[in-house]
Order: sequence, then structure tokens, then C-alpha cells
Amino acid sequence: MPSEVIRSSVKVLPEVPAVVQGVGIAAVIPCFRVHDKVLGVIGRIGSEVERIYVDDDACPEHTADLVQHDCRDPRVVVIRLPANQGVGGAVVEGYRRALNDGAQIVVKIDGDGQMAPELVPKLVAPILAGHADYVKGNRFFFLDGVRQMPLVRLVGNAGLSFLTKLSTGYWQIFDPTNGFTAVSRQALERCDLARVSKRYFFESDLLYHLALARAVVIDFPMASVYADEQSSLRPMRIIGTFLRGHLANFARRVLYTYFVRGFSLASIELIIGMLLILFSIVFGVSEWIASTQSGAPATAGTVMLAALPAILGTQLTLSWLHFDIHSEPRIPITLQATKVRAAE
Repeated sequence: MPSEVIRSSVKVLPEVPAVVQGVGIAAVIPCFRVHDKVLGVIGRIGSEVERIYVDDDACPEHTADLVQHDCRDPRVVVIRLPANQGVGGAVVEGYRRALNDGAQIVVKIDGDGQMAPELVPKLVAPILAGHADYVKGNRFFFLDGVRQMPLVRLVGNAGLSFLTKLSTGYWQIFDPTNGFTAVSRQALERCDLARVSKRYFFESDLLYHLALARAVVIDFPMASVYADEQSSLRPMRIIGTFLRGHLANFARRVLYTYFVRGFSLASIELIIGMLLILFSIVFGVSEWIASTQSGAPATAGTVMLAALPAILGTQLTLSWLHFDIHSEPRIPITLQATKVRAAE
């Protein structure tokens, strides 16, 4: 299966040079209840990865002990977290260790065997070629994989993908909770890792912080395996957390991007559009209540006064949305840093 995915993904991703040794690629594996699978995952990681950080997130199965005693791979570094922090906390700790050790690209691989470590060379290739700062898996690209995906995950990911587009401004990506990722050193250094969510909202929240850093993010077509793994994710329990997180990130992104970092015609369109829609709702509802109480039908002028602001406000808001969709970062941070070093 991995080789088939690699051949198919070449049609989507641009031609890039082969991965070479000595570029400082590290892998982070967050571990919680993956005792039976983590050694197999480590064994499948190729030689292009120079260091592997196994982060034991206070795992009740003592995964760190297993890896330390049974794994003979000299690249492996075991990190023990004293208390459970969630997948985000474990990955961020791995990011910090990798940055301290000089890693230039950090790959995140789950320890449950759902991802193919053999795809790491293809995953990091766009970063090496200067096309992206952050590459993430997309399990929805191949229709065969979609048919095999559980319905709950299929519907949930569709909804979460739209909320993520809205809160981050990355309108061209999909499958935001995919944990198979690669990120450049320069992009991580621009993110405030201490503020990134530590729980299941981690992947989506990291995308928000990457958006503020103006990092270029692209999808990597892949397939996932759904076997007998027991996910601790309970959709109905975390839906409120995701919704609140996305709405808060959307508000912060709009405020920072359109009114703090910069101010443009799109900012004016958004303000006027929202005010017109708000006026239309308040005026229309108040007139409807008054008409209901008095028994007198609303006049044509009253109806127009309520409807016209809504139409104009919607048009202005859609114009802002069009601007936002076309404002995704185009020049990778990694490429910018390379040009600055060359100029010096």
C-alpha cells in the first residue's frame, strides 16, 4: 500500500529532489496506550530520519520502559512526561527537544500504526524543495480510503475541516486533525508553542498559530489503516471544545490580521457588512413583533428597509471572504530565511 500511495501522490505534489542524508530530520512519536504497536512503528522508520523522540505521555502501559528495554535503535530518545498532558503536550515537548538538538525538519508520527513511516521521504520533500513550511496528511484524497473510513470520522472531519478553514484562513486544506505532519524549524520558531492547545484540539490550534506566522501549509495525499486500535477520542465529548476553540481562533485571527497587523479595503467591507446585517436583523425582528402585536401588515417600505441592508451586508461579507480565501501565504518562511542568509 505505501508504494501505491507514493506513486499516486507524485501526480499531486510538485517534482522535488530526493531526500538526502544530513538535513536534520527528526521524528516525534507521542505515546499513550500504544504499547503493542510502537516498536513496529519505530522499526519502519527509514534512515532519512536521524533522531526519533518517543514521548511517553504518562502512559499507564509504561511504553517508555518497553522502548528503553527492547528497542536497539540508536536514534531513539525516550522522553518521560511526569503527568499526562495530552497529545499536544507530548508533541510540543518533542518539538522543543528536536529544536534544541538542531533538527531542521520535525515529523510527527502516531504510535498506533495508522500511518506509514515509509512515506516520510515524500512527506518532507516539499519542505526540502522550498514549497512549504508545514505538510500534513489528507486521508480524503483517495476515494477508496474514504469508503473504508468509519462514518463518524467521515462526517466529523468534514465539519471540522470547514471550521478549521474559517479559523485559520487555510481554505485549501482538508482533514485538519490528521496527525501525520512535517514542519520546518523556521516555522516552529515563529510559533508560540507554549500557547498551543495540549489536548485533541492540538492539530487545529497549531494550524491557527502557523497561520499567524504566515507559514505555507499543503496537504499530502495518504491512506490510513483502521484496524483494532482503540481511540480515546469521544466525538460528543469534545465537540464543544472544538467549536469554542475554532470560534475563538477565528475572532482572534480576524482581529489580528485585519485590524492590528494590517488594515485594508477588506477590513472596511467586513465592518460595514456585519453592521448592515446586524441592523437588518434587529430592525426586521422589531418591526415583525410590532406588526404582530398591532395586527397591521408591514408596509413595502418597511420590508425593503429590513431586506436591503441584509442583501448589501451579505455582498460585502462575501467580498471580504473572497479576499480572505485568496490571502493564503504563498512564500514559505523556510524560503525567506534561505534568501536572507544568502544575502548576508
